[in-house]
Amino acid sequence: MKRKYNIYIIGYIIYTLFLLSCPHSATAQTYKSAREQENRLMDAVNAYDKGDTDRAGIILEAIAGEDPDNDAAHYYLGLVAVRKADLEKAEEEFRKAVSADTTNFWYRHRLATVYSATRRAELAESIYRDLLRDFPKKSDIYYNLMELYLSEGRLDDALATLSQIETVFGKNEMTVMARFEIMNRQDHQREAYEMLEAYNKEYSSPQVLSILGDYQMSMYNDSTAVTLYDEALDIAPDYAPALLGKAETYRITRKYDQYFKTMEDFVTNREISSKGKADYLTEIIRRSDPNFLKAFRPQMDSLVADGVATHPKDSSMMALSGIYFYGTGRTDQACDAFRTNMLNWPESLSATASYIEVLAYADRWEELVSEAGKAAERFPEEKAFLEYSVLAGYNLKDYGLVLSLCQKIIDRNPSDSAAVLSSYSTMGDTYHLLGDNSKAYKSYDKALKINPDHCPVLNNYAYWLSMEGKKLKKAYTMSRRTVEKEPDNPTYLDTFGWILYLQGKPLEAKPFFKHAMLYGGKDSAVILDHYAEVLYALGEYDTAFIYWDQALAKDKGEERIEGLAEKIRERKASRKK
Repeated sequence: MKRKYNIYIIGYIIYTLFLLSCPHSATAQTYKSAREQENRLMDAVNAYDKGDTDRAGIILEAIAGEDPDNDAAHYYLGLVAVRKADLEKAEEEFRKAVSADTTNFWYRHRLATVYSATRRAELAESIYRDLLRDFPKKSDIYYNLMELYLSEGRLDDALATLSQIETVFGKNEMTVMARFEIMNRQDHQREAYEMLEAYNKEYSSPQVLSILGDYQMSMYNDSTAVTLYDEALDIAPDYAPALLGKAETYRITRKYDQYFKTMEDFVTNREISSKGKADYLTEIIRRSDPNFLKAFRPQMDSLVADGVATHPKDSSMMALSGIYFYGTGRTDQACDAFRTNMLNWPESLSATASYIEVLAYADRWEELVSEAGKAAERFPEEKAFLEYSVLAGYNLKDYGLVLSLCQKIIDRNPSDSAAVLSSYSTMGDTYHLLGDNSKAYKSYDKALKINPDHCPVLNNYAYWLSMEGKKLKKAYTMSRRTVEKEPDNPTYLDTFGWILYLQGKPLEAKPFFKHAMLYGGKDSAVILDHYAEVLYALGEYDTAFIYWDQALAKDKGEERIEGLAEKIRERKASRKK
């Protein structure tokens, strides 16, 4: 049964007059029931509009149960199903709505979109074509049909539909650009640009002019490209693609004076998106030859400064400033820029994170401890800030702080196995640095309960046991698991080979050290020293001294091997070298 509100308005007037004379009649009761049903339908629609699909669905199911021919109830049940991503239910309800009222545009249109979404193009196409017959002035149908053809790869049919649109509604920039994109997909690039040129002779469009400018630039016709960009800018002085196209033409042709002048117009134009400016400048900074940034530093400094002055509170522009200063080796200015951005946007997690990261990159450990701690309080759900505090404390050798922070991470995130594992691992390393191996091993044991195959813990645990010369069997078992999981890791190979050596098996240890040499072991004084010891034990004295000499050359920095030079002298003296 078709439901039309104008019928009910007329009915309301008639029945109201009738009810005045016969208030208890059966007809009055029927009218009252119909009005109640309409009110319930409106309640369901209001619930749907407010996002309460569950309540809407309950009301609509009740209405449809009482009146199976209620097309509006079925239609809204279909919409509820779509919102719940139940396309099978949506199709069922839309079909019922269409069956109840075959003339309703929206019922049929919604059913077609479900067919399209479930990749039944023929059914969708059939409905769209029927709709075009009944509603020839509905532009949405043409575009739906065109999108359907594009999704099916039927490019010729899409172009034919586009021609229908232009016949009915006229040619415009949107239809021309759609035709351009389709022709490009057909690999008809030349014809596509010729079509744009023909359009440009009749109409003025900054977008079309800019695309033609890009095309001419790709053909190395830079003067023609600039002319086209200028035409676009005469129509729309704030059109960013034309400004950028013109600037890029000057940059590629090394006309840097014109490039920076055009870029100044670009960055100081308040009508152009600050994010677009920041994205372009960031890309230029990242992909430019360092010599370009060095040669034109004053001009680049000016562009960045102008961008910030034009958008002083914009996060993307301030972040660009920080990236630029850091990339050009001015870490203090980079830190200041990121700090200003954080202060401008104290509730922004990304702004705070960027500042914390640049402090870490700049090795500003004392500031990092303080700022990361504050950030952790402002964003307690983000555990990375505490982890940055741990990093800073480690570099400051404030091991008490490291231990307390690790415990805080564990307390705050007891169900986060990765965070707890990392914290126990760090605590184990820290206790070792403090000379408390008993607590170090207890921390490692807790970490391995979470992940028995965590290689960094297995390796460190095994290595410290080997350095103490005890529990070598346990150390061997743990270390063997690391080389089985990561057979090319030189650190793990060194630990396993050294344990074999300590067990009196230098011949078995040798191939592990040889393998470590192929994967970076030659860069470590410790690994070179261990290999030399193994070779010496095997009587390969000349080769051992070669590796000891290499170890001595690498023995620098904080991890120097105590007494290495004296040991080598004694070994050489004993062999009369």
